Amino acid sequence: MMFLEGVFENQVAVVTGGGTGLGLEISRGLLRRGARVVVMSRDVLHHRGIQEEGGERVASVALDVREPDRVHEAFAAVLERHGRLDVAILCAAGNFLAPSLRLRAAAWRAVIDISLSGVFYCCQAAGRAMKKSGRGGSIVTIGATYAWTGMPGVVHSAAAKAGVLALTRSLAVEWADLGVRVNCVAPGAFHSEGAAENLWPSEEARRAIEQAVPLRRFARVEEVAEAALFLASPAASYITGECLVVDGGNWLGKGLGR
Repeated sequence: MMFLEGVFENQVAVVTGGGTGLGLEISRGLLRRGARVVVMSRDVLHHRGIQEEGGERVASVALDVREPDRVHEAFAAVLERHGRLDVAILCAAGNFLAPSLRLRAAAWRAVIDISLSGVFYCCQAAGRAMKKSGRGGSIVTIGATYAWTGMPGVVHSAAAKAGVLALTRSLAVEWADLGVRVNCVAPGAFHSEGAAENLWPSEEARRAIEQAVPLRRFARVEEVAEAALFLASPAASYITGECLVVDGGNWLGKGLGR
């Protein structure tokens, strides 16, 4: 809504998890504004829709972010093909509700490996590509407000997202001299098929979450995507190490009498 259509003209962007949910909306936003988009996720069947929309300006790459060697190969291939990497928006993640006393070690590792380690591998690979190109660039991670508030039932994801926030701020300072900005978006609840199934599986749960939000509604996925695109864009050229919360004021609480 707020951007000139060509704000990402001639730029090359990678979106992990870019074929579904928030990642898909971000991929679409980049395309609309002129970027070439490389969509990376485990299931390339999820990429068909965005490939049909973007044609030759969309590349599809099968990638499991838990495999660091493969991650670095994939990002290096983007640089080799295009000669540049301007934007990396890292949406690949995993989450589900699980009481901590019953959380199995394998389930803990699965979320940490995707949502924290995988984000670091992708940041590192993107940072190397941006340094090698000599152009700098912008990396956007996806966080969550329960990284600092905590939340029952998602201890594995909360720990991972706290790590994502720490690495975002650490890399922002470390890579500033390279011209690489690193920022984070922390969305609240927004409508997506995966989140609904894993985090609010019933209508009652959905309504309870909605009523806890001061603005009394879920976010639209487009609203969260626009925040990520803003941080990736030249409009945020003096912003790095920031975490932009897009949750309708939910983490602040409703206050007395609301």
